[in-house]
Amino acid sequence: MSSDRPWLAHYPAGVSADIDLNEFKSITDVFDAALAKYSTKIAFINMGKGISYSELDQLSRAFAGYLLGEMKLKKGDRVAIMMPNCLQYPIALFGVLRAGLTVVNTNPMYTARELKHQLVDSGARVLVVLDNFGSVAQEVLDEMPQVKAVTTGLGDMLGFPKGPIVGFVLKYIKKMVPDYTIQGAIRFRATLELGRKHKLPSIKNSPEDLAFLQYTGGTTGVSKGAMLTHRNMVANMQQAAAWVGTNIKYGEETIVTALPLYHIFALTANCLVFMKFGATNLLITNPRDMPGFVKEIKSARFTAITGVNTLFNGLLNTPGFSEVDFSKLHMTLGGGMAVQRAVADKWKKTTGVTLAEAYGLTETSPAVCINPLDLTDYNGSIGLPVPSTDVCVKSDDGVILPVGEIGELCVKGPQVMKGYWQRPEETEKVIDHDGWLHTGDMAKMDEKGYFYIVDRKKDMILVSGFNVYPNEVEDVVAMMPGVLEVAAVGIADEKSGEAVKVFIVKKDPALTADQVKAFCHENLTGYKRPKQIEFRTELPKSNVGKILRKELRDPPKMS
Repeated sequence: MSSDRPWLAHYPAGVSADIDLNEFKSITDVFDAALAKYSTKIAFINMGKGISYSELDQLSRAFAGYLLGEMKLKKGDRVAIMMPNCLQYPIALFGVLRAGLTVVNTNPMYTARELKHQLVDSGARVLVVLDNFGSVAQEVLDEMPQVKAVTTGLGDMLGFPKGPIVGFVLKYIKKMVPDYTIQGAIRFRATLELGRKHKLPSIKNSPEDLAFLQYTGGTTGVSKGAMLTHRNMVANMQQAAAWVGTNIKYGEETIVTALPLYHIFALTANCLVFMKFGATNLLITNPRDMPGFVKEIKSARFTAITGVNTLFNGLLNTPGFSEVDFSKLHMTLGGGMAVQRAVADKWKKTTGVTLAEAYGLTETSPAVCINPLDLTDYNGSIGLPVPSTDVCVKSDDGVILPVGEIGELCVKGPQVMKGYWQRPEETEKVIDHDGWLHTGDMAKMDEKGYFYIVDRKKDMILVSGFNVYPNEVEDVVAMMPGVLEVAAVGIADEKSGEAVKVFIVKKDPALTADQVKAFCHENLTGYKRPKQIEFRTELPKSNVGKILRKELRDPPKMS
């Protein structure tokens, strides 16, 4: 076994090679186990208001009662949730799962076109939507009377007087809540009142039941729903929990959840893994408001935080962050995109905790590899495969490559999705006949079993026949003190086929293109050096803060 899995010899102490796949049959079993042990502990806290595990149980049961008793939904029906991090999200989430239904996580920032695609594609029967996004929902639901809406305001679960105050400020002062009307919509709080009248039938979710339709960002064309079963999600929770659980204090952890729970990273890593530990999830509704974010975590005495490179970089560059109390912090996990050395080094210096990079994707629920949490320093790798997971690097013709050679990263394990929802031909493109999921990421493995992403297959830049990986160029440019953010892409070049272009957001207004070129001359070989440098005030990002190179490479055409 260890010859196939060289990483096992380098596992952190106390982490076993495999997980017990049968400990829990479903996500609801995990919740029930946490409830039995931690009923009075705060499960989620948002804007100063906390709800305990037992309150979450009662509220989610009420919502499940509404979906089954009033709406007459049947096992396997889909419910779309379109909300940022707020208390209604976990109530709706566990309510849907308790009812034996499937969650369709929906990005609140979607345009009407994107929302319609997801509702049509998933066949969702219900949309739970925050008032802030009500006008987009109205535009879509006017044409889709078969989808029922449950609407809610950000202040609805915050109690009196905070709730009404938050609602008033958002609508009338910050103008963040547009007027809208959705025919037949019901308020979230009303669903809980109605749901309490229905006795919840005993519903058992089986491991193969569909827990989530988790839509991928659509980077390869149309957005597709990854079918994630209860088994997929529980397996990945167990894998990640085994990895991070060796220095966890059960019932005493507080994790900062700034990445949205509708995103697979926070959903599994924060919501599920830390629920198993009886932790408190501190929900940050708007992490883009960095001063507000820093203010919120100043009093939290948090023990763990997850994020993406841009989030950590943003915090490090926000006044007041260095004064936050990091005395209890023992875990920082970065994923979603490559963590840059400059950011990791500064994080360690500021917080005293190593920023451990992890790697995963929607199709794997998401964790594939995680770095040991006792790493003393950033190592540039995505870490070792988590328990019960096989990872290899394959050539274009499907041959598994030896140590050190670059090829496509492929994954096999219980966390790999069932396939894409109603798209068997798309599933066949990514899961081969041997059951390996092809990630589209170019990687290599060292002799200890650590994996290194060199880049997305399609982001690779070909300069005069030489492969240039944008991550490497970005890492170098990010080391310049005057650089806040950077992205590298390939552009057409008469001489070399392609050339490197970098887009930079300045930290120092005096930074010049010549200085960047000189720095790259010192640190990069000729063909890797940027031929063009463009300064921007901001870079295009996805909903979780991942820099979208594609939009820099192929800017949207003006209509």
